[in-house]
Amino acid sequence: MATKLRIVHCFRSPVGGIFRHVRDLADAQLAAGHAVGIVCDSTTGGEFEEQLFNDMGGKLALGIHRTPMQRHVGLGDIASAWRTYKIIKELQPDVLHGHGAKGGAYVRLFGSLLRVSRSRVARLYSPHGGSLHYDERTATGKTFFAIERLMGRFTDHLLFVSNYERRAYRKKVGEPRGLNGLVYNGLRASEFEPVLANPDAADLLYIGMMRDLKGPDIFIDAIARAEKKLGRELRAVMVGAGDGLPNYREQVKRLGLGDRIQFLDPMPARKAFALGHLVVVPSRAEAMPYIVLETLAAGKAMIATAVGGIPEIFGPDSPALVEPDPVELGKKMVVALADLAVYHRSMPAGADLKARFGADVMAGDIEKAYFAALAR
Repeated sequence: MATKLRIVHCFRSPVGGIFRHVRDLADAQLAAGHAVGIVCDSTTGGEFEEQLFNDMGGKLALGIHRTPMQRHVGLGDIASAWRTYKIIKELQPDVLHGHGAKGGAYVRLFGSLLRVSRSRVARLYSPHGGSLHYDERTATGKTFFAIERLMGRFTDHLLFVSNYERRAYRKKVGEPRGLNGLVYNGLRASEFEPVLANPDAADLLYIGMMRDLKGPDIFIDAIARAEKKLGRELRAVMVGAGDGLPNYREQVKRLGLGDRIQFLDPMPARKAFALGHLVVVPSRAEAMPYIVLETLAAGKAMIATAVGGIPEIFGPDSPALVEPDPVELGKKMVVALADLAVYHRSMPAGADLKARFGADVMAGDIEKAYFAALAR
């Protein structure tokens, strides 16, 4: 078996945590001498993501290939799937690693087709939450989980990013049929350096996609409630892009917060950290969000909802955890902002975080999974 691999990462949307995960993996795999390529959607992402692609482009031996991919299943999937298959076939991968529901479906389908044509390729899938966020009692959930059960037959290795995600898979899909493992997301050593707030930093900071799943509406409502409790105005910065942005701007205006909440385009997380004193992650659902790891590694105080794998980072009894509810979040904002220095001392220790969530640990464990899948 070759020790240097041809690795292709396939995913739909080049934004948020999945894109961050793939970039970190690609960097580590390049350093290990592997040839790496990326196949993803061409219709999502903005200037920030374009710059990230430009920074990566010259380093990837197998290149960056972008083609339209629909978010939801539809007739357009047929043409999209055919284009993606042709790209992947030309790259002649040893390892196909799919991220998210769409990437996972494509990798297992196309990897199986390549095997029919006598190509030996390992098919790995990292859900990153994805379709596992659906309720298994709904028609949509039942459909997705039936597809997942079918796809399990064509999966050489499942890689979960949190114990929560693994439990959700077992509950909603069933026991994994083949190899599976838990590999936490990891950060580079440079990300464990502290980031100080600017002199004019806002009280609160939100960084993430502007969609309801991530809870921007909860964040805004909680600010209005916290102001009443504290008896003073608060300033906040919201960094991100997404389809829900017009709705959140309107919500801010309706609540009379328009002059105190600033919306900014996506930017590197460590640049954004200087814009606020207290970072808030108000998500309704998550798997293992990078933004929580990045915030804590940068030495910032934060509040996060107790969803998905987030309690695995903090510990289940951490005072930083709250339910994804504006009333509860507003109360937690009041407590934290009343004495931020005291609140900050309740954050997890940096040394412990580095030992559990280092990029070198993540990349090493995933490489072992690749070779295990190829050896089957």
